[in-house]
Amino acid sequence: MKTRAIWRPIVITLFLLFMIVPVIATFMFSISTRWDRTLWPEGFTLDWWKAVTSHSAFGLTLKNSFLASFATMFCLLILVTPTTYWMKLRVPKAKPFVELLTTFSFGVPGVVLALALIRFYSKIPLPIINHPAILIAACMVLSLPFMYRPVLNALDAIDFRVLTECAESLGANGWYTLVRVIIPNIMPGIISGCLLVFSTVFSEFTLTNLLVGTRFKTFPIYLVEFTRQDGRQASALAVISFLAAWVTSLLIIWVTSKGGRETTHISRQ
Repeated sequence: MKTRAIWRPIVITLFLLFMIVPVIATFMFSISTRWDRTLWPEGFTLDWWKAVTSHSAFGLTLKNSFLASFATMFCLLILVTPTTYWMKLRVPKAKPFVELLTTFSFGVPGVVLALALIRFYSKIPLPIINHPAILIAACMVLSLPFMYRPVLNALDAIDFRVLTECAESLGANGWYTLVRVIIPNIMPGIISGCLLVFSTVFSEFTLTNLLVGTRFKTFPIYLVEFTRQDGRQASALAVISFLAAWVTSLLIIWVTSKGGRETTHISRQ
């Protein structure tokens, strides 16, 4: 036990250093005047940050990334949560089929998925090609397992059948049971799924570049454009992307946790 107590803080510290040091190094490079002749930067400046944030495309691409990420997250939340609950409750034999669908994105590369969508929808008279809607649909396919698996694990961790039977015996219908009884009890899984989907879509480059390109330019495309010009400006954008995703993730956790506590409190009343 003493050995485990000694190694635990060491492992956690090494893991935190492994995750934080690259971010710190990227930030240091983004504010350095020169960093190629010595171990440490030779000077510091904020000119690279001013250069990348002064363009009108900076705010536009950041807004587009947030729109795509939140739209995908919301659509998957509405689609996956009731479907997973209904499958577990009514059709448990369908689980292998659903598992197969959720592993689709792991077996099909983003390039193949994007080209298949373009080939298919180009022959259908729908105004979806080169539209953000096709990007959101593709991102939903790509990030489906990241929402499905946390929700499924959260349902397995509770006795949802007993909770459902209790709610139905008190006169609650299916939607009321899901919203007021089941969802507050699987909120940690929903939060985890939302964070995974948001982070995946916010940093997605391949699907965005192939499906919509510059017609709906997102932040990763804006970042890649600067990697061909100046590494320090690209580093500044990388740090901004990390901070935006980190702050938004904290907001998602705070909002959903607050909503879950309020719902549970109302249910107890």
